[in-house]
Amino acid sequence: MAKKEKDNKEIKPAATGRVENREISNELQESYLDYAMSVIISRALPDVRDGLKPVHRRILWTMREAGLTHGAKFRKSATVVGDVLGKYHPHGDVAVYDALVRMTQDFSLRYPLVEGQGNFGCFTKDTKVKLTDGRDLSFGELIEEHQQGKKNYTYTVNGTGLISIAEIKNPRLTIKSAGLVRVVLDNGQEIRCTPNHRFMLRDGCYKEARDLRPQESLMPLYERLSTKTDRLNRADYLLINQNKTNEWVPAHHLADNYNLTIGKYSKGAGRVRHHVDFNKLNNSPDNITRLQWGEHWQIHYKQAADQHKNPEYRNKIAEGRKAFWSNPKHRESYAQRISERNLNNWRDPKYREKMRAILSKVNKDYIKNHPEKRLELSKRATETLKRLWQNTEYRKLFHDKIVAANKKRVTNNTGKVKFLKICREVFEKYNTLSRKLYEQLRNAVYGYGRATSWETGINKYYEGNSKTLLQDLTKNHKVKKVEFLDRKEGVYDLTIDKSHNFALAAGVFVHNSIDGDSAAAYRYTEARLAKIADEMLADIEKETVDWRPNYDGTRQEPKVLPAKLPNLLLNGSVGIAVGMATNIPPHNLGEVADAIIHLADNPKATSHELMEFVQGPDFPTGGVMYDRKAIVEAYTSGRGAITTRGLAEIKESKHTSSGREEFVIEITEIPYQVNKSELIIKIAELITEKRIEGIRDVRDESGKDGISIIIELKPNVPPQKILNQLYKFTDLQKDFHLNMLALAGGLQPEVMSLRDVLVAYLAHRNEVVRRRTQFDLTKAEERAHILTGLAKALSIIDKVIATIKKSADREDAKKNLIKNFKFSDRQADAILEMKLQALANLERKKIEDELAEKKKLIAELTALLKSPAKILKVVKDELMDVKTRFNNPRRTKVVAGGLKEFREEDLIPQEETIITLSQAGYIKRLPPASFKTQGRGGKGLIGSDVNEDDFLTHFTAANTHDS
Repeated sequence: MAKKEKDNKEIKPAATGRVENREISNELQESYLDYAMSVIISRALPDVRDGLKPVHRRILWTMREAGLTHGAKFRKSATVVGDVLGKYHPHGDVAVYDALVRMTQDFSLRYPLVEGQGNFGCFTKDTKVKLTDGRDLSFGELIEEHQQGKKNYTYTVNGTGLISIAEIKNPRLTIKSAGLVRVVLDNGQEIRCTPNHRFMLRDGCYKEARDLRPQESLMPLYERLSTKTDRLNRADYLLINQNKTNEWVPAHHLADNYNLTIGKYSKGAGRVRHHVDFNKLNNSPDNITRLQWGEHWQIHYKQAADQHKNPEYRNKIAEGRKAFWSNPKHRESYAQRISERNLNNWRDPKYREKMRAILSKVNKDYIKNHPEKRLELSKRATETLKRLWQNTEYRKLFHDKIVAANKKRVTNNTGKVKFLKICREVFEKYNTLSRKLYEQLRNAVYGYGRATSWETGINKYYEGNSKTLLQDLTKNHKVKKVEFLDRKEGVYDLTIDKSHNFALAAGVFVHNSIDGDSAAAYRYTEARLAKIADEMLADIEKETVDWRPNYDGTRQEPKVLPAKLPNLLLNGSVGIAVGMATNIPPHNLGEVADAIIHLADNPKATSHELMEFVQGPDFPTGGVMYDRKAIVEAYTSGRGAITTRGLAEIKESKHTSSGREEFVIEITEIPYQVNKSELIIKIAELITEKRIEGIRDVRDESGKDGISIIIELKPNVPPQKILNQLYKFTDLQKDFHLNMLALAGGLQPEVMSLRDVLVAYLAHRNEVVRRRTQFDLTKAEERAHILTGLAKALSIIDKVIATIKKSADREDAKKNLIKNFKFSDRQADAILEMKLQALANLERKKIEDELAEKKKLIAELTALLKSPAKILKVVKDELMDVKTRFNNPRRTKVVAGGLKEFREEDLIPQEETIITLSQAGYIKRLPPASFKTQGRGGKGLIGSDVNEDDFLTHFTAANTHDS
């Protein structure tokens, strides 16, 4: 007992507080409840009054504070995110940016509250993309290979600014008919794209095509083939220049890094990076693997051995060798290489000294053994030079040539021009540059010995820096001009995960459009408030809502927005709290407004009555919803499932020569919250797994003007059967689980019926209008009070002026006015600030008229405050005004009847059939078309094929749905 009392004894308070003994279970329970309520109130659930979670409310208020209204210029999303974090929302930037992005998406919100830009733009079909396997494919070709299941890869600038490799995903048509611009580069390349497609600049930033200016440098992709002097110490491997570090890296090393990143193999698999198809220029990650040294040697040994076993291969080698040496150019090239090798040898001091000694000895021995030859040469040279030197013209000509030669050493660029011309020929022919390719074309361009060698050119003119040479050849990929075209074409794009950029064959990097991916980083996108968002913030400056300190007490933020819009229903909300979740769909503004007006006129109206106006959700993606009865029940209770389907149409494609029908299914609308790309992938998986048979092709022809997923069927495949299977096995049919959970009064989470939500909205708007009216009344009374003082002062202006003149200073004058004429403190200040022009008759009339207007306004506002009915009428009028300006037609169709569960027969086409039974007990089902009338001398019925010892005993006509 004494021990227990000791344990429960309170510890004396310390200087900074006190410590109490508590049961850990109690502490955990309270902490959990505090956390749960914090998540519920401060993060996860919307307020029924304005339909916003705290993060959305803070974003809208921050943008309003920053002046990012509908008429303002777009500003970087990074600025908005930073302001929200720094001022009001002390959480992660991802949460803020994701919320901002969602408010811009017209497929998430029925009425987006924020306008965004930065993720769009596309290229014409013939635009080519640089692939890592050495090819340049157009978008049309990429789509064909993608539909065949082939993976392709391209180069991308990753988040660290280095060039890496990425998989090309979902190449597609994005807009069927779009306006175009032509971007012309100074290397002669032309790129046609939409005006808003973004090009990566040399510093890593992006700029839209229409905003590009001449001489702006784009981010380049430089390539060349390796030589034995590179770090690989091997020739003819493709090298990529890392613009950030100015290093040349092997392309197959980049592919190897990609494979290591995705876990295709580990570094322990081996140190050798091997090209599977032995093609050094095919640097696709699928063509690169890692091997141990021994394994790699064995593979190449076996390949060489197998090839040499083939007589044709050996004969081809012999014929090739013979043809090669029979070509004078090759012999000259070989001689040149020998000459260059000798020249290189002579640059070696040791070799030079050795050969000098040998040649000196040989010459000395020859002269020593042939003295007559030495005398002959000496005598001839002396006589010739003496004779020429006596000629003054010769001496002058000799002098001029020496001077000119000396000048050419400094000013003549003929050698560089020739060197560049050869390099340009190589680059245009092979799209890369190397010593080997240069030497192959050098003699073809200028003839033997007439142009500098590779080593001399690169060292003399570029100090050994091949990157500088490439920049001279490609002109550094600068913009020459941008032209707006007067025609429209279909445009295309593709998806690159994470980095969201890729390399064109023109040698520049561009941004990709995003389809089904997360949004581009906030440094790339821009935002401003949408016009309709003004209705959420209107009158907030008139003390219409309560305010509270922000997280650090340095600012005030609104607890709720005035919200003329019934936003909770218009745009819906999705959120998961602790132990509860909300899932409210979007609705049509016109329908919701009509329901609110009806409720205002009939306060006892039930949810059933209000559902006469609100047909149900109106999803931004359209589609069809079923079962009116279930929808009404869901809105009455606040919970329930609503079955939705995408909009699909069966179209007859064509008749084949044999008369067989072919159909296509076109999906033009998809259920809410279904990702289009994932839906297409799911359909493709079902085809691969043979769970759905009869589909020949699936392609995405969607553009920014609408969704279009085309499903081509094989001949004579029943289209309704395929469509039923798509409904059953994919999200083309999906239930939306309604759960109208929201915060009542900003604190209490409640599941609400349709009536509850509309009642809360009306109560909020009544309070906003009342507070706004009170604010306007107070301001009007204050102004009327000032005007009354000014009018009184003007009526006794001589006495007022005399009083002011007798006063010692402003404060003394103010006191005298208050004392002598009974002016209030504010009236006295206004009189002292009044300008002399107010003494004019016209100015006096203006003051009197304004005072009369204020008195009239005060009477109206006072009457409004005293009449709840008048306040309600203002609420209704303002709502009808919003409806008039922003309402648009319903997108989601409603079918009164419900859908039944798919039965097995629903997935089987209904058609006539023939059932046959043979003597041996074999049963066969055949289409009637397989039976033909037997002609003279015929072999019988086609459908009656049985074994020799068997024969048909029964025929029965039936339907595939018969039981």
